Amino acid sequence: MREIEVIIDTEEIAEFFFHELVRRGYVPNEEELEEIADITFEYLLDKCIIDEEVEND
Repeated sequence: MREIEVIIDTEEIAEFFFHELVRRGYVPNEEELEEIADITFEYLLDKCIIDEEVEND
């Protein structure tokens, strides 16, 4: 199996969830969206779907 590089942005995850939740009749606040995005990112790490890479600036 070959590896591909995927960049996961928690802000993008939050935006995706916001649009999906609003479409389904929910109106989450910004803090709730950030928590959902962080949980989603942690889930992907836990399931070994992604690896966290820390950038050194």
